[in-house]
Amino acid sequence: MPRAIWILGFVSLLMDVSSELIHSLLPVFLVTTLGASALAVGVIEGLGEATALIVKVFSGVLSDRWGRRKGLAVLGYGLGAVSKPLFAIAASADMVLFARLSDRIGKGIRGAPRDALVADIAPPELRGAAFGLRQSLDTVGAFLGPLLAMGLMLLWANDIRAVFWVAIIPGLLSVALLIGGITEPEHPAGSVRTNPIVRDSLRRLPRAYWGVVAVGALFTLARFSEAFLVLRATQGGLPLAYTPLVLVAMNVVYSLSAYPFGRLSDRMGHRKLLLLGLGLLIAADAALAYSPAWGWAWLGISLWGLHLGVTQGLFAKLVADTAPSDLRGTAYGFFNLVAGSAMLLASVLAGVLWDGIGASGTFVAGAVFCALAVIVLLAGRGPVPSKLA
Repeated sequence: MPRAIWILGFVSLLMDVSSELIHSLLPVFLVTTLGASALAVGVIEGLGEATALIVKVFSGVLSDRWGRRKGLAVLGYGLGAVSKPLFAIAASADMVLFARLSDRIGKGIRGAPRDALVADIAPPELRGAAFGLRQSLDTVGAFLGPLLAMGLMLLWANDIRAVFWVAIIPGLLSVALLIGGITEPEHPAGSVRTNPIVRDSLRRLPRAYWGVVAVGALFTLARFSEAFLVLRATQGGLPLAYTPLVLVAMNVVYSLSAYPFGRLSDRMGHRKLLLLGLGLLIAADAALAYSPAWGWAWLGISLWGLHLGVTQGLFAKLVADTAPSDLRGTAYGFFNLVAGSAMLLASVLAGVLWDGIGASGTFVAGAVFCALAVIVLLAGRGPVPSKLA
């Protein structure tokens, strides 16, 4: 595995520590400190994640147009780092939304160029493993961040704002590692860069790629923001200081499963892995819908993390496998544009259902969308490309 893949993984790890210090506490901060509703949480989370995914279109296109990835990645990680203090000074849900959008714009700027950089660096026969490794290290940060948040909450008597201030430190370390540790591979001499969003360029994205985009959108509709996992656990009596444990549990499972399933995707039929991921998500929704009691909640949260480990690196690999190498940034951008729109819709719908009919209805709806995705995959027609067989 190239050294640069490991470095990109640790860059992601540090930024995820920074982000999850905040994200693991943000739902309860909004509800208990600022008095926001579940719908407001859904709107903020949905807009935030959708913004990140939509911005990836433009950063991906620019990275293909310029033929360079690292500069955009540095800009995105840098914006993510400097946006963290905005959460600490937020006095209303509107201010949290502004901070969340700023942070997610940074994520959007860095996401597609970073994924395209992984695809550029990794040997084709190790591409699934490379995406799995980067995702696994990223997810280590996603559970170290909540663990650190929980420790600081206990140490500082539930002072959420003080915890938010700490998040800037690993964010800046992430930027420094990216600047000093990565040398971007040179493109072949004489290669011509064209506008990747003109008609002739877009026609070079094959039908198999657009099939991956369609299936990815179905998956995103079935999986709303993890903020609702945190809220469900609190309904079961989880104390405020221990709410970061929700994302710790989910991301420990995610981290441990991402690399092995990434390696498996280099050798196993992709449709089978996607069906496995959907089955796990249905089981997670069923457990969370049944009861907020700790046993059922932790079962659902763990299955949610395992589903992510099975599917997220696989989708990154499928995009790389089906798109031309000089359009990978654009391909990741459009994939995330569609997924971002689906994420916004899913999270807003989850908030409406939560406020209207209760938490169980939210998770039952997620299971229904999963079932629809299963039907599409089993039918083997329409948006399901042969690459998923």
